[in-house]
Amino acid sequence: MNTSPFRPNPPPANLPIPMVTVRDEPRWEYRRILRNLRHEEAPDEAELDKLGADGWELTGIFSDSPFLYLYFKRAK
Repeated sequence: MNTSPFRPNPPPANLPIPMVTVRDEPRWEYRRILRNLRHEEAPDEAELDKLGADGWELTGIFSDSPFLYLYFKRAK
């Protein structure tokens, strides 16, 4: 038996291999919000909270002044 703190003991050989089964490919729908920051405000907490409550998850932000692009996805 190895007692070194730097080299752990190997696991027993009879441990089962964990398996994960995916039944279906996930399907997503996407949404883009575009804001011209010269004429509009960026989304506030209330707007983002509503999107989150509807299942939308923010996945990306891109800024090309004065434009702000927000990308969201949710399971279909």
